[in-house]
Amino acid sequence: MARKRSEVERCLRRVLCAGFLALALLALAAPSGAADEYDSRRAGHPLRIVAYVLHPAGVILDTLIFRPAYWLGSHEPLRTLFGRTD
Repeated sequence: MARKRSEVERCLRRVLCAGFLALALLALAAPSGAADEYDSRRAGHPLRIVAYVLHPAGVILDTLIFRPAYWLGSHEPLRTLFGRTD
């Protein structure tokens, strides 16, 4: 019984330490002073609205197609075929 109690106390101590650490980190977090201010004149531009729509598609294409293609092209024999040099 005493052994079980010490295990429970140890577990409780770990949880409390983790909670205090998380609370301390949260208390030390400060808002970023480098964040851009919202400018309604720039945000409402028609090309900016198109960019908001197309950006996720570009990120998906980059992740799924272009990065793997670049990786493949950086290995032999495709490296020589495409003339890639370091």
